[in-house]
Amino acid sequence: MNTMSRTVAGRPALAAIPAAAVLLFFVFSRDAGAQALTNQSLEDRLNTLMRVVDEQQRQIQSLERQVTNLEMAQRGRGLSGGTAPDGDSVAEQPGADGLPVPLPPLPQLAQATPGVNAPGAQTGTATGVPVNPPAPDSGVTAGATGSAAASGPQQPGETTAVGQTQKAAEPTRTQAEQAVVQREHAPLFDRRLTLDWGISDTYYDRRQLQLSGFLALDAIFLGNINLGQTKSHQVMADLDTRYGLTDRISVDVDVPYMYRNSSFIVGGAGGAAGTLSDASVSSHAIGDVNFGIYYQFLKETNNLPDVVGSLRVKAPTGTSPFGIKVQQLTQDNTNLVAPGELPTGTGFWNVTAGMSVLKTYDPVVLFGSLSYTYNVARSFADISSVVGQTQPANVKLGDIIQFGGGVALAFSDKDSASISYTMALQPKSKTKAPGGAWSDVPGSQTTAAVLNFGLNHVINKHLTINGALSVGLTPDAPNFVVGVRFPYTF
Repeated sequence: MNTMSRTVAGRPALAAIPAAAVLLFFVFSRDAGAQALTNQSLEDRLNTLMRVVDEQQRQIQSLERQVTNLEMAQRGRGLSGGTAPDGDSVAEQPGADGLPVPLPPLPQLAQATPGVNAPGAQTGTATGVPVNPPAPDSGVTAGATGSAAASGPQQPGETTAVGQTQKAAEPTRTQAEQAVVQREHAPLFDRRLTLDWGISDTYYDRRQLQLSGFLALDAIFLGNINLGQTKSHQVMADLDTRYGLTDRISVDVDVPYMYRNSSFIVGGAGGAAGTLSDASVSSHAIGDVNFGIYYQFLKETNNLPDVVGSLRVKAPTGTSPFGIKVQQLTQDNTNLVAPGELPTGTGFWNVTAGMSVLKTYDPVVLFGSLSYTYNVARSFADISSVVGQTQPANVKLGDIIQFGGGVALAFSDKDSASISYTMALQPKSKTKAPGGAWSDVPGSQTTAAVLNFGLNHVINKHLTINGALSVGLTPDAPNFVVGVRFPYTF
């Protein structure tokens, strides 16, 4: 065998290069290589050259595959690998056969990225291919690296596309940050179906001074003074079903079931102001079903936040508080009066329009929201709480303005904690008798502010556990609300 019919990287077949000239070149260019070939026959030397050519062909194919991957996907940064630690060119490092790995007669091989046989070469990957290709002005031929080398090094905030300039993209969120987005901001639009089941307990503890008597001489009170106390637990279990119509539009429906228990403690049993008596009332039924639609106005980028608008409608499917009669619960205490049953709904249709904003600064997530709830006026056949009395009227609850904001910290890929503040302002409610004018209901104006604490843990890509604790900061807010949710995404 005096010639070889192999072709390397589009170059002419090696048969066009005289074997004697190739051997003579190695003798004069590399003393070490010449010494290694001195005692070999011509056939052995040709076999050695063929092994070298085979190795270079495999390296070229590997380089082409790596370059294709670099062009198709965004990669991190690494060392260019053009120079060995001792300052010599990597192309000059000898191989296992005593010959230089890139063949000197083949310029493409000498200019290609060093392979696995180049000792001391510094690269960003195990295959010896640099993570970021050299720039066009670096003096390195771009033939082996294609368009990836021609595009220059990757810049921060850019994504890679074949033959295109890298562009800004959405920040990559961890699973813990995604859980915060789903809980505090809006649904995950890229998930087709999510079943979010949760249970919560809302606790109220109210004390008030009850006076039964009159003032004599505008200074002396004659009658009974009692301290009334009401303790209430409101347990709600609900299933919120969300479905993503597109990558920007999502709809959901939430069906709650309520259990309420209230204990009433009042003094005056047996006619003695210091003697207490108590009684409890419980009710359970479906609550107010609500449904909504979400639209993502802006997707988060490195410079812009995520902005989502929502529109929700709540239907009066729960038990209305109007028309429930107050009655004496014990025979020995006329002061202990309470409703015979507890409502599980508001009794009104309402519409809530909201806007929420979220920005990720890994590992911190900032979020805020603003909403306005319009309560639709409704006519009731009876709003009186007195037994045996009927009072028809129209009722208009005050519209609610709610706002809040907070911060979440992802302290691992699967765990995060959050703290936020929420305030709801509601003006006075109004009533109107048939044929009359609207009049304010005394004491119906409320200001409810709460401080929220959350803890999220991602079980897997489908299931997340969200724990929450809310502490009331004003008398109109509940003492606390504690709950846990289990959103499962398909």
